[in-house]
Amino acid sequence: MINVTINNINVAVEPGSTILDAAKQVGIHIPTLCHLDLHDISMVNKVGTCRVCMVEVAGRRALAPSCSTAVTEGMVIHTNTQRAVRARRTVVELLLSNHPSDCLICAKNRTCDLQTLAADLGVREIRYQGVHSKHPKDTSSYSLVRDPNKCILCRRCETMCNDVQTVGVYSAVNRGFETVISTAFDNPLLDTSCTFCGQCASVCPTGALTFVNDIPNVWGVLNDPDKFVIVQTAPAVRVALGEEFGLPVGTRVTGKMVSALRRLGFDKVMDTDFAADLTIMEEASELIHRLQNGGPLPILTSCCPAWVKFIEHQFPELLEIPSTCKSPHEMFGAVAKTYLAEKLGIDPKKIVVVSVMPCLAKKYEANRSELSEKEYQNVDYVISTRELAAMVREAGLTFNELPDEDFDSPFGESTGASVIFGTTGGVIEAAVRTANAWLTKSDSGKVDFEELRGMKGVRVATVEVAGTKLNIAIANGLGNARKLLEDVRDKKAEYHAIEIMACPGGCVGGGGQPTHHNDYSIIKRRANALFEEDREKPIRMSHLNPDIQRLYDEFLDAPYSEKAHHLLHTTYSKREL
Repeated sequence: MINVTINNINVAVEPGSTILDAAKQVGIHIPTLCHLDLHDISMVNKVGTCRVCMVEVAGRRALAPSCSTAVTEGMVIHTNTQRAVRARRTVVELLLSNHPSDCLICAKNRTCDLQTLAADLGVREIRYQGVHSKHPKDTSSYSLVRDPNKCILCRRCETMCNDVQTVGVYSAVNRGFETVISTAFDNPLLDTSCTFCGQCASVCPTGALTFVNDIPNVWGVLNDPDKFVIVQTAPAVRVALGEEFGLPVGTRVTGKMVSALRRLGFDKVMDTDFAADLTIMEEASELIHRLQNGGPLPILTSCCPAWVKFIEHQFPELLEIPSTCKSPHEMFGAVAKTYLAEKLGIDPKKIVVVSVMPCLAKKYEANRSELSEKEYQNVDYVISTRELAAMVREAGLTFNELPDEDFDSPFGESTGASVIFGTTGGVIEAAVRTANAWLTKSDSGKVDFEELRGMKGVRVATVEVAGTKLNIAIANGLGNARKLLEDVRDKKAEYHAIEIMACPGGCVGGGGQPTHHNDYSIIKRRANALFEEDREKPIRMSHLNPDIQRLYDEFLDAPYSEKAHHLLHTTYSKREL
């Protein structure tokens, strides 16, 4: 251990610790902007570019950046001297001098780290005036908006995109005042290998990276008397939405969320969990079909659009192995505009499907040409968890005082298997539950496959299904997905099935969720809430959902049938970088 003194407090820390690490250990707060500490995946952004975390170290003339300065034995540190505080304030003032002052209408208003830091340091005026950098805003994609004029060059997005997700979209170009974080050849995001996972936006401290705002479009159709608007909500939304209204992390607000959506004016409030059960019917059937007919293995789950786009760009040679199943919310849209439209007696052209998702890539996915039926898309608009919260506030609803209400039928019934879709390992566990029941011809067998659970980036487990041992791998985070796919490609490992989710912890850590800065303690509590709901469900296997059984009896014929393939399955294609 290394012994240091911080503000007259003695502390012993591990070798290799920074001053910032040591300060945290004794409860001393040093403000940061560029620093990003992802302990659970052993990744730290230590570029030290912003210089907000400067402290005084005895015996040194210059101030030291605490986030990137390693402690040494006997080091004496002062974090709150006048000199250190003045230096921080000056840095923030200089950042503000080259920053747009449209805070009131900025998407990050009230959640901007720069704004918060300026307030904490008592910055009330910008003493430095100079030329502002001017760069075009990138609004090319359906998911993300990139405004380089609000970038403070913290490089968090680079760390997340290049080192954690290994997508490699962002890089610093030019030098000095002309420095900007951009894409290769300054191409718009839509013309890059970006997967639109949104993790760059989730760690961006300012409004430089935000999501496309679809709220005006949704209000537009809600106020159109000629439209019948159906909303569906993903499982991860109900365990995060409450955070936007001051409730503890992991609070389940399903009933209040349904109540709020009705009051916003949606004609039907449905549950994507229903479609998750539908996905399992198809995906478990596909898994069994491949196992019994020598199909390509491993089968890869296809619910995450960011990961699907990742494999299309990075591993086109493996495109035969992902499941052909559409994601749950796309399956929902397909049956809503066919089966449900028929039952309700409504022209499909008048039906608008709105998805409330934890994921920003779903916005992009909804616009994929492969996911449309003739003259209409399966899903018309996607709003994030944060966008739903904004709509609730805009409508003047007191969320925490709303009564608990139930989803509408027939797409409101769901099982415990569908609920856990929102966390890493949940999709494959749900598929294994049903596959095991079908192959053993028993619904009383094993339900909890705990060997598939956890938050580790890559997990491998062997589960027994009807006497057959299945090797299963699970990854969350695209960097971890890359490791798995490289092993499969190079034949270094053999699996029967692989589940991949692009975001940390799965959908609960999605880019559209309340800001979590990749804090795994928050993500874990959201995941635990989903498993709690799973345990409380009276039905915990997808194939036992009575509304799902009715859908097949009345419309889809059978799982993996020709009609089911037409509506519920899709194709993938190689994408150029």
